[in-house]
Amino acid sequence: MSKVTEMVTKLVEPLAQARGDEVVDVEYVKEKTQYYLRIYVDRRPGGIDIEEIAELSDIVSEKLDELDPDPFPDPYVLELSSPGLERPIKKDKDWQNALDSYIHVGLYKNLDGSKIYEGFLRQLDEDEITLEIKVKTRTKEIKIPRNVIANARFAIEF
Repeated sequence: MSKVTEMVTKLVEPLAQARGDEVVDVEYVKEKTQYYLRIYVDRRPGGIDIEEIAELSDIVSEKLDELDPDPFPDPYVLELSSPGLERPIKKDKDWQNALDSYIHVGLYKNLDGSKIYEGFLRQLDEDEITLEIKVKTRTKEIKIPRNVIANARFAIEF
């Protein structure tokens, strides 16, 4: 995590938590010539609506403007949004919330001939996850070491 995203996360998390919201992710990225500060927030259960995001955006914007010295080396666009149905799974709390949910897992290297798996997260510990996947008409469980997981997110089962 960059210094900017760490600082923003520390600033925004208490503001969000005071409202019953959760900071899911913070990104500070450059796209073409413009920098973007993206903050993804959610509220459980039920999710977060656009009015709640707008209110939090106003609060966050005001707090960011008060920072002295300004930690942003260049002008940026602030974007607050919901992570959506396919929200990323990054933190330990996200993994716990994902138990028995359908998820997408991308790997750094092939495991049993694939770098991508989708299925139901059935178990997890600090070393591995157990995913129940479909192979044609059968279901099987595979164990995936956590150190080979590049990314994970909730997924929609088709």
